[in-house]
Amino acid sequence: MTNLWSSMAQRAEPYIPGEQLNKENIIKLNTNENPYPPSPKVIEAISKEVGKDLRLYPSPTMEDLRCSIARYYGLETENVFIGNGSDEVLAFSFMAFFEPGKQILFPNITYSFYPVYAKLFHIPYKEVPLNSDFTVNVENFFHSDGGVIFPNPNAPTSIYLPLEYVEKIVQNNREKVVIIDEAYIDFAPESAVKLVNQYDNLLVIQTMSKSRALAGLRVGFALGNEQLIQALIRMKDSFNSYPIDRLAMAGAKAAIEDQAYFKETTEKILTTRTWVTKQLEALGFKVLPSSTNFVFASHPEMAAEKIYEELREKDMLIRYFGKEPIDNFVRITIGTRKEMEQFIETVGEIVG
Repeated sequence: MTNLWSSMAQRAEPYIPGEQLNKENIIKLNTNENPYPPSPKVIEAISKEVGKDLRLYPSPTMEDLRCSIARYYGLETENVFIGNGSDEVLAFSFMAFFEPGKQILFPNITYSFYPVYAKLFHIPYKEVPLNSDFTVNVENFFHSDGGVIFPNPNAPTSIYLPLEYVEKIVQNNREKVVIIDEAYIDFAPESAVKLVNQYDNLLVIQTMSKSRALAGLRVGFALGNEQLIQALIRMKDSFNSYPIDRLAMAGAKAAIEDQAYFKETTEKILTTRTWVTKQLEALGFKVLPSSTNFVFASHPEMAAEKIYEELREKDMLIRYFGKEPIDNFVRITIGTRKEMEQFIETVGEIVG
């Protein structure tokens, strides 16, 4: 009975996440999860938090976690906003900074939640074409009427835009907010966070789901000028003043503070990514230059959809998007070295 739905519910086109199979012994390389467990200090911190205090609401200001994140990035607590995963932070950002009736810009190949939010909140948008090699044409993002948002590195292409070009986009939109979605930045050369104190129109959004191995806790955060952060807090408190729970706060704080474990596991992923890229190229794949925890690849002689389907039959999940101009590419999450060795052997049999 959709006639009982609001106009917002009727125009919503929900985001479709990566496939989840309730099956044992699946090699799951389709949702860009970290192949390694969280830091042991995370498990310890969460265990300590389990107790009588769970009857109490968590801190609405999340001061301790904000302080730890601020310290890590060389910012002040007032520059940090916490949300229930970076997707919630993105939703609040669309509401806080983008205006119905004013067109925003984002790439035509990008995170598919952006058009979902734009339609939901009545925000017109233009999908700016990437170059033929899937890189960003920076000048096409100058002087936006309503604002700019894009991932860096981009998803699903995995390509990183150097910081000097990010800064040019920010400089050429001084009256509008530019949002850099850095979900994969810890696998890339350099974050735009270092520009936060220079530009009051720059908002950087990150997540604990990828490099910190906390996809199951749902913790995301934004870094920006204090006035931008206040706008996000205003949005949050209009919906839910307690967006993340006590366990998530404790685990996220431990994760951001255990820099040694973070560096160790990230280096493992980067090393495996280099190996996987070389192996895929040896099998004839074209692999785009990756600065993420996944690779985006295409084979000249076998359709991407067929590769995806044959791998699925062998209990290996990768991501296939099935839309132009990336309909002959697959996205492959970097797993453990053992998982990737099995993957390379299997995909080699398929394309051989």
